[in-house]
Amino acid sequence: MDLNDSLEEHFRLVPAQKNALKKIGLLSVGDLLYHFPTRYGDTSAMKNVGDLAVGEVAVVFGKISGLKTSKAFRKKIPMAEAFVEDETGKIKIVWFHQPYLAKMIGENSFVRIEGKVTERRNELYFSNPKIENVAKLPIAVGDSLFGSAGEAHTLYPVYPESRGITSNWFYHALQRVFKSGILDDVVDPIPEEILFRYNLPSLKSSFIFIHTPQKQNDAMGARKRFAFQEVFFIQLGKQKERKEQENQQSFVIEEDEKSIESFTSRFPFKETTAQKKAIATILNDLKSGQPMSRLLEGDVGSGKTAVAATSVYAVTSTRPKGQDFGNLQTAYMVPTEILAKQHFQSFIKYFAYLGINIGLITGSGCLKFPSKIKPTEATPISRAQLLKWVANGEIPILVGTHSLIQKTVKFKNLAYVIIDEQHRFGTSQRRKLRQKDAILPHLLSMTATPIPRTLALTVYGDLDLSLLDEMPAGRKPIITEIVPPNKREDINEKIRIGLKEGRQLYVICPRINEPDPEKEQALIAKSAKEEAKRLKKDVFPEYSIDVMHSKMTPKAKDEVMERFENGKTDILVSTSVVEVGVNVPNATMMIIEGGERFGLAQLHQLRGRIIRSTHQAYCYVFAESKSQKTLERLKALKTAKNGFELSELDLQLRGAGELYGRRQWGLSDIAMEAIKNIKMVEAARTEARRLISEDPELKRYPLLHKYIAEAKEIHFE
Repeated sequence: MDLNDSLEEHFRLVPAQKNALKKIGLLSVGDLLYHFPTRYGDTSAMKNVGDLAVGEVAVVFGKISGLKTSKAFRKKIPMAEAFVEDETGKIKIVWFHQPYLAKMIGENSFVRIEGKVTERRNELYFSNPKIENVAKLPIAVGDSLFGSAGEAHTLYPVYPESRGITSNWFYHALQRVFKSGILDDVVDPIPEEILFRYNLPSLKSSFIFIHTPQKQNDAMGARKRFAFQEVFFIQLGKQKERKEQENQQSFVIEEDEKSIESFTSRFPFKETTAQKKAIATILNDLKSGQPMSRLLEGDVGSGKTAVAATSVYAVTSTRPKGQDFGNLQTAYMVPTEILAKQHFQSFIKYFAYLGINIGLITGSGCLKFPSKIKPTEATPISRAQLLKWVANGEIPILVGTHSLIQKTVKFKNLAYVIIDEQHRFGTSQRRKLRQKDAILPHLLSMTATPIPRTLALTVYGDLDLSLLDEMPAGRKPIITEIVPPNKREDINEKIRIGLKEGRQLYVICPRINEPDPEKEQALIAKSAKEEAKRLKKDVFPEYSIDVMHSKMTPKAKDEVMERFENGKTDILVSTSVVEVGVNVPNATMMIIEGGERFGLAQLHQLRGRIIRSTHQAYCYVFAESKSQKTLERLKALKTAKNGFELSELDLQLRGAGELYGRRQWGLSDIAMEAIKNIKMVEAARTEARRLISEDPELKRYPLLHKYIAEAKEIHFE
């Protein structure tokens, strides 16, 4: 047996099992070893057979007998049957779709059974329980029948499952893998001195501890090791990439302080201390001649665009090397067309007085400012004409969506790349933009998502961090209320007053459609579609209402937002898709339905949509939950100073997996757990930096080099 062998080579799999394994992403023996338990069965649920009751989940120990394979009477489903017996009684066991178990378990052997007790025709039985052979029975279980010799039992692993494959199958499959001796040949990729320094178990021990722990501490030690390993590998890749970039040359951009002050003095607001610090840091990076890689994090409305514009001014004011004419170029990429148009308009306001050309490129068309006929306005131009001017350097600032990274877009002197809402773009997309020129351009990534420092250090390991943790003067704090169900009518009246004054309202719902009430465990929460109908019919019939959600096409979403932005819609009912959205200064009110279903950081992000003007903004969070803990968590929205404080609190309360979701970041659940541990993340980062600085190509660590070369990219979509 080898790590790269397919599971089908060593296990007899029925079609349902093949599909389930494929769905989970398990194809090889190595994949199986890295499929870790989410938790471990609790032996405190141990019971005697005679005490079992229908509906309970229980653990029993006893002797198994009557093992046989058969088929269900009606549906002809293959199954295994048996009986387990202790001194208090005997109970039947049935395993559907798992007939192989009758051949794997020895007749009259001692076993541990864990599962749900079901009843059919007044007879109790276990349906699809987990089963494990045990050498001895635990102390005080079955003494009178089996003698007093016993032992404390191991924890039972519970794995992420899929229809057709169970934790029981994983347990037995892994027992076969261990018995094959494969672990004796596994080479540990983490250097011994690092394992010793942080008291981490070896790879072989970790596999055994995580899948078959004798005690909870074994499992914890193994999880710690695998969490460190994943973060360490990510950091190695990031630090290696960074080292390679440091060896490349970039444009030297120097702009005197007076010129910068003259530009920022035109802002309609006074810069915050945080903005001044971020601008100074970025300008310092641009002078170095090495490619800048920086992440600018700031709450919605904290002034990231102004910081970006100032750095763009420095780039645009710099001549290409060896020339006394022309400008260095900037590419500014954003995730949606409506945001691209918004930034295009912002840049016109910032740069119009300089008389330079600014271009916009999106899927639906191109614009150029200034127009020859109307110098104060932008004009539509053909894509071919825009690309020609970008290629010959006549357009120093180009704003766009994904259209910017198409092969047809070529720059003459691309010195600076800005990516707004960084996490919405994949790594490969960002790399395409940076590789558009022989000389590596500087990179500024921006995000309004407040990310806990540990997560930022992990997933943005190749970037320096700058924080905008202040709001511009004159911005009034959003008045936030956590509203119980009985106060709904009062809030509707307050909103009606705001609508009469000409303001606009967002209503955020957790779902797109109504749940099927017939379905068990259906999420009973308000849906955008039904709530829009209810509001129009019963609450605000005199106002225009629109709906937006993630299943709409980008074009349809842009059209809805444009109507809202232009004031043609009074109320926008939406899912959390507006989290990263357009600037609508007149929308100063928000209702969030089912507030307990969102994380604090996400609630804060949603709420940021209504802090785009000097008007007082109001956010009403409706909570259906009566849990005191939930209400206390929501109250933090009123007390936390900024989004970063909230995201750290959310990390502690909900965990990184729930907070951001492993799919969003491309991290496993075990690495998501590690994100809560700043010391572990920093240790992994320190070790990765040390190894790369000493041995950039990892020649002394061929296994690490192989891991990094084959590693899947972390994605940020």
